Amino acid sequence: MPSYPDLQLYIDGTWRGGEEAIPVLNPADESVVGTLPMASSADLDDALTAAVDGHKVWSKTAPAKRAEIILRAVKLLRERADDIAYSITLENGKPIAQARQEVQRACEFFEWDAAEGLRTYGRIVPSAPDIRYTVLHRPIGPVAAFSPWNFPTSQPSRKIAGSLAAGCSIILKAAEETPAGAVHIVRALHDAGLPAGVLNLVFGVPSDISRHLIPKSPIRLVAFTGSTAVGKHLTELAARNMKPALMELGGHAPVIVCEDVDPIEAAELSVIRKARNSGQVCTSPTRFFVHEAVYAQFVHAFAQRAEAITMGNGLASKTRMGPVANLRRKQALEALVCDARAKGAKIVAGGDFSHGPGYFFPLTVLTEISDDARAMKEEPFGPLALINPVVSLEEAIAKANSLPFGLAAYAFTHSASNVHQLSERVEAGNLSINTLEASVAETPFGGVKESGYGREGGIEGLSHYMTVKNISHRISLG
Repeated sequence: MPSYPDLQLYIDGTWRGGEEAIPVLNPADESVVGTLPMASSADLDDALTAAVDGHKVWSKTAPAKRAEIILRAVKLLRERADDIAYSITLENGKPIAQARQEVQRACEFFEWDAAEGLRTYGRIVPSAPDIRYTVLHRPIGPVAAFSPWNFPTSQPSRKIAGSLAAGCSIILKAAEETPAGAVHIVRALHDAGLPAGVLNLVFGVPSDISRHLIPKSPIRLVAFTGSTAVGKHLTELAARNMKPALMELGGHAPVIVCEDVDPIEAAELSVIRKARNSGQVCTSPTRFFVHEAVYAQFVHAFAQRAEAITMGNGLASKTRMGPVANLRRKQALEALVCDARAKGAKIVAGGDFSHGPGYFFPLTVLTEISDDARAMKEEPFGPLALINPVVSLEEAIAKANSLPFGLAAYAFTHSASNVHQLSERVEAGNLSINTLEASVAETPFGGVKESGYGREGGIEGLSHYMTVKNISHRISLG
């Protein structure tokens, strides 16, 4: 039987405790599954020193050797996938099958970046016979990275894989609510032979750690995934200290359903993706704008399928949706639903809010939602679907673009003309048509507007972890 790991900090190649410990809760029953040490100021200073020393070693390590160590760790992660998935479900609540998929997704991120690290090519710029211009891509330096709680393994892997493949050391502040995923990744890389100091893992009060790490001169890049509000704060802190930042922030993903598709099939696909991770995904499909010709059929099918979702403990084989992460998230969702109903929205599925144990919130479907309802303007980050009719693609695109967010957007259509308009006019870093998959390892992922900037994944993913150096060399003096 798998067990929850012993949680520790990892600094300069060794595991250590912290100055205090906090409980880690299982959101399905509110039981304590582990205790997490918190880093002191001294621990953070040790991590900075280790990252500087580790970077000196790792940046001079051949890319092929870096890839060898990363891929060795991937092999260990795959071998340990069941144990890791069990830990993820205990601390996050998601169904065990989704937890296993998350581990595999993390492995794919590492594999892609390890290979891409072999292709960080420079170039020779054509010039006069007696001078040569050479462009090199060099590791930027130690990275301060911050990962969220909703994907305990795949989110840390994005930051760690990019840093290591580019030749950078990294200090990762992983989420205190779901720390085991990052601990498992670090164990695998440690066991794979990663040099001491290259990867350091800390936990603590997020604002304290960011204030301590980001201004320090050794840190050369800030990489963050999380809410727009926190992202703005960290960006400001980085800017004051002239540090570049990679920000993957919140969204409020629109879904445009055109009249030329099967509304029942579109609804069924949408419910499956909406229920994923209990809707706690920055790319989760949330604002549905459905052409009036197929609206009634879509709503009926969506509500029927939503009511059939089995909610429960993620370790149970029949569970298709687990709890939300904590009591705060559950209360926030309830408040959004109450506000929407007060402004005229109708509940067509869900809405029966249980009162423990566990932080369960049913997949709740609202229709006829006012544009001024909070849920239409604030990212719900939970299993809440908002469905409104539209009379045209023009109206749908206008509504999709009406918010300051622009991370992911979706559409269902078979019309080439519609696809062209959607591709040209929808304001999002990631547009998916007839699929609800927003991100894979080989494609760039990131947002526009207040959903952040920079990209993770694809051939663009390592660029933020590298600097560009131009060398001008005249053969003779003069």
